[in-house]
Amino acid sequence: MTSLADVSAASGSRASNKPANKASQSQGLLLFKLNHTQLFALGTLKIRELVPFTPLTKLPNSHSAIKGTATVRGSTIPVIDMAQAIGFKSVDDNELDKCYIIITDCQRMLIGFIVRSIEKIIECNWRDIMPPSSTLGSNAYLTGVTRVDERIVQLLDVELLLSKIFPDDPTANRPILTDVQREQLKPLNILLVDDSMVARKQLSDALDSFNIPYQVTSDGHEALAMMKQSAADNKAIDILVSDIEMPGLDGYELAFEVKNDAAIAKAYIILHTSLSSEISVSQATQVGANEALTKFDARELIDAMLRGAQSFQSTD
Repeated sequence: MTSLADVSAASGSRASNKPANKASQSQGLLLFKLNHTQLFALGTLKIRELVPFTPLTKLPNSHSAIKGTATVRGSTIPVIDMAQAIGFKSVDDNELDKCYIIITDCQRMLIGFIVRSIEKIIECNWRDIMPPSSTLGSNAYLTGVTRVDERIVQLLDVELLLSKIFPDDPTANRPILTDVQREQLKPLNILLVDDSMVARKQLSDALDSFNIPYQVTSDGHEALAMMKQSAADNKAIDILVSDIEMPGLDGYELAFEVKNDAAIAKAYIILHTSLSSEISVSQATQVGANEALTKFDARELIDAMLRGAQSFQSTD
């Protein structure tokens, strides 16, 4: 088994020695290949470890992209052929001995992804990652695009990929609100921000089920502009729900900018992340967020919004 530190050292990659700035967060990206030409990436915070390919136990009646299960450190983990899952040619059996399995910790699940090769780990500022072209359509498994050594790197949307393989039961985990609680949320100006199409739908569905109005965007810069415009129109955003990991202006930076602008600083900020670790949660409070959640749990989200609503009532 190979740790991320081992891969980073082997590639010659070094983390930045600059002190962390609350309004300028960078993240490591693991670069890998799913075919013989294109480079893809996942944020290292999502990754538990890298494992040279190991024989798998077949899972009957599973999705075709699930190649079986592997036992890693005592845990049985489903393993997905990532290339096949996003529509590329699947990995041939005679290639497997050269492949790696990326073990991810995402959406409260340990999942393994087979990739053809591991390139290296780099440090990348979210500002250097651009949103994917809108012409790619809704089934493009990308959240962003950047360049490394003049090569295009595509940042994969793990949430979308997992939603195709493990579709949610639309009735599962649906929160229940009393009439009083619903009326507490309805008057508030709510803004949802997430670069993942799947996550935006999950957030929207949670509020749509109660007829609670909201605004939504996929971009941190646009969210900040919307908040400033709303404040200028005397309709300041009361509750901001934002993903942490976004290209352009990430959730940390967005929270920091909001809290440093008196016109919009009153917003109750709820940051959420697909990471199961405590790392992002602890950092969220440092930049002024009121809460940080591991997405996606509709009940936890609604409860956090209700705490935001109550905080406004207590200051009236």
